[in-house]
Amino acid sequence: MRIAIIGAAGMLGHKLVHRLARDGKIGGKAISAIMRHDVVLAPPPPAGPFAIETHLGDLSEEGQAQTLVAWKPDLIFHLAAIVSGEAEADFEKGYRVNLDGTRHLLEAIRLAAPATVPRLIFTSSIAVFGSPFPDAIGDEFLTAPLTSYGTQKAICELLISDYSRKGFVDGMALRMPTVCVRPGRPNKAASGFFSNIIREPLNGIEAVLPVDESVRHWHASPRAAVGFLVQAAEMGGAALGNRRALTLPGLSCTVAEQIAALERIAGPRATRLIRREPDETIRRIVSGWPQNFDAARARKLGFSAETSFDEIIQAHVDDELGGKVP
Repeated sequence: MRIAIIGAAGMLGHKLVHRLARDGKIGGKAISAIMRHDVVLAPPPPAGPFAIETHLGDLSEEGQAQTLVAWKPDLIFHLAAIVSGEAEADFEKGYRVNLDGTRHLLEAIRLAAPATVPRLIFTSSIAVFGSPFPDAIGDEFLTAPLTSYGTQKAICELLISDYSRKGFVDGMALRMPTVCVRPGRPNKAASGFFSNIIREPLNGIEAVLPVDESVRHWHASPRAAVGFLVQAAEMGGAALGNRRALTLPGLSCTVAEQIAALERIAGPRATRLIRREPDETIRRIVSGWPQNFDAARARKLGFSAETSFDEIIQAHVDDELGGKVP
């Protein structure tokens, strides 16, 4: 099986490559090659029982998608996007990267069909939903995004459903919870503070909290997110029928509950490093985000995530800090 990972230089892409290199197969089929595709150079690949290629390119540029599809991948993970805050601040770039790149990919796949019909796993987002919300958003709730990022993801979901309906691709759009705790440095995502207030204090660094502690949000760990991608790839879109977008399980908790979990694991020394500094722009964006879901459809298909924020922090400690709090 030949696998292309678009956005392979990002956090999820990097972790996914390592997971696939470790497993050596997916869905019972041996992996023969991986193409890592991104606009920036990915970290050095892990050793594995197959070739791992690296290609630099931007899918929104003419010809890039055709080159990728000409490599004849059997499975494509499309993880590439600019994050929510950047997409909101730079309208043209958001639509060019988050929409045009996906549309070019789907068109390249269509033009190569029926000789090849790859499976496509696309990372969508809970940002496709907009307020007002019920207490827990079910699988029948409408998509009505209130941000440019959410709108771009919602459009891509519709395109993937239609191209799948026509038989050009076997696509799935996974509505990911906010991935927390993200390793590495802070990024431009408006949701970045959810990770920052855990990751930085664990490393003895001050972190800024720009919203009230009463803010509630929907989370899953990077470990769970990679598991979602692999499980979806093994399952295939046919399991979803005509509704190719799937809201994934997660954990609903408040910022106060995050901080309490941090104190249980790392003590008050860590929580004292959280500095409250309100940011009206972030507070406004966050106020329109969903807070809780009833992901019954995904759970019925066997998807699962953490059930406490302590578990999410412990996954970060185990995977990024060698199993010990510094």
